[in-house]
Amino acid sequence: MNINTQMDDEFYMKLALAEAAKAMKRDEVPVGAVLVNKGKKIIGYGYNQPVARNDPTAHAEIMALRMGAETTGNYRLPGTILYVTVEPCIMCMGAIIHARVSRLVYGAKDPRWGGAGSLYDFSSDKRLNHHPVVVSGVYSDEAREIIRTFFRNKRSK
Repeated sequence: MNINTQMDDEFYMKLALAEAAKAMKRDEVPVGAVLVNKGKKIIGYGYNQPVARNDPTAHAEIMALRMGAETTGNYRLPGTILYVTVEPCIMCMGAIIHARVSRLVYGAKDPRWGGAGSLYDFSSDKRLNHHPVVVSGVYSDEAREIIRTFFRNKRSK
């Protein structure tokens, strides 16, 4: 990975962390996502909101993908990069693969629900027809801490 790619990854992950903070303020599990096109323009973003929307699919990744598809006028999103604070779950990895996202960058691993290497690794399953490049660990400490803080506060109530 070159220095420009690393700088881009850090820049967009900070934006995803800001999205996660929005979720936390709304008492949702604090996960944020930002979707960027080939020209480095943000075409979608979102944060977890399944509780507020009464929608089990309203994960940060899904919200960003929906916005990206609407922005581009296409449900396929080749050449895009999705930045997510926490490893996508199996549902979100399915959507990422269906949308043909080219690259996934995430912060903290999710050993309970992760679909990009922790519990499952859909990104390298040869039976599937699309395989996004996966980069993990970008601002993982910050992403992990916001999740820990959220659940620590939940348990103390």
